[in-house]
Amino acid sequence: MIRDHRPFFIKKAYLKFQGFYTRRYLRPQFESLGDHSIFIKPWHVEIFGPSIELGKYAHVIAAPDMKTRLSVWSSFESRGDIRIGDYCLICPGVRISASRKIDIGDSCMLASKVYITDSDWHGLYNRVSPGLGSPVRIHNNVWIGDSAIVCKGVSIGENSIIGAGSVVTKDVPPDSIAAGNPAVVVKKLDSDTHMTARKEWFSDPVRLKKEFEIMDREMLKGNAFFHWLRHLVNPRKGE
Repeated sequence: MIRDHRPFFIKKAYLKFQGFYTRRYLRPQFESLGDHSIFIKPWHVEIFGPSIELGKYAHVIAAPDMKTRLSVWSSFESRGDIRIGDYCLICPGVRISASRKIDIGDSCMLASKVYITDSDWHGLYNRVSPGLGSPVRIHNNVWIGDSAIVCKGVSIGENSIIGAGSVVTKDVPPDSIAAGNPAVVVKKLDSDTHMTARKEWFSDPVRLKKEFEIMDREMLKGNAFFHWLRHLVNPRKGE
């Protein structure tokens, strides 16, 4: 598909249905879900286990071939939990699996297929045991690149960036760019330069919503209902 053929009112209805699905089927599965959070294709989001919290103004995106999964696995020894702050972006294919504690701060961005875990899930010598766990802490405004893995016991400092495909096995200091397997710091960010975080993007949510609606109206302008139906059943070259 080269462009979106939906009329504006169809897209509005689709977004409303996504909101209904989120309230009806996803919200009850969270211990806490902040206001104004948006789930794209929420029927491909999987929530498992107790003690999962997601803050306000979160954006969670899923896809049929890349489900987004937040999972807590508790044992007799411990009860795991996941805490995700406000204004976070979670992209398709992200997996967060906790047996102890995973704490993610505000304004963090997790790119597609990121995996964050606080456990080995199997012992080195006892392969039927759940293995050792150690909490993970990701501070505010961290950006984790595509397919990166964050392992148990790691702390990632504020404003830091993790390169695509990296495997983070040790702490990353604030204002750093880390990459590789295992990830090492390859560059330091200028801590004196102003950092614009997602929190600032949502400083005026009413204005932001209006801007998105204006953009949608412009992009979908001229799309007719019957043209959209025809495109669904009989798409043509160049559409």
